[in-house]
Amino acid sequence: MSRVLALDYGRARCGCAISDPTGQLATPLSVIERPPTRRGLATLRSLIEEREVERVVVGLPLTLAGDEGSQADETRAFSAQLASLVRVPVELHDERLTTVQADRSGLAAGGTAPVDSRAAAHLLESYLAAGGRGAAPVDPRARK
Repeated sequence: MSRVLALDYGRARCGCAISDPTGQLATPLSVIERPPTRRGLATLRSLIEEREVERVVVGLPLTLAGDEGSQADETRAFSAQLASLVRVPVELHDERLTTVQADRSGLAAGGTAPVDSRAAAHLLESYLAAGGRGAAPVDPRARK
């Protein structure tokens, strides 16, 4: 397996977590402030290049019933925008309950890492445990 970057997207900040090269461990990273801005996207692109990421997984916020709302639409648009800027696949993966898990795990899951990045680490752990299955590729042409 290769390095995977998970993103817990939010308009104000984006939690980030990265896998080790074996795809076994998820480590929270610093958050990216205002990710949909030019500066935020440039920071994400630099992170992807510097860490030699080969796949990006963005958490898709679904309701407990599995429905999509306006936040899911915004996440899809952000993911398509990111996919058009980077040279690695960008996928969406169900992020239900990752923030709850991050809140409950507190310091045990990521030391002093922000809750957004701990949520990204839980998302990444879920993705890795599923062997990358269940993720939906993002079409960069699907921008709204």
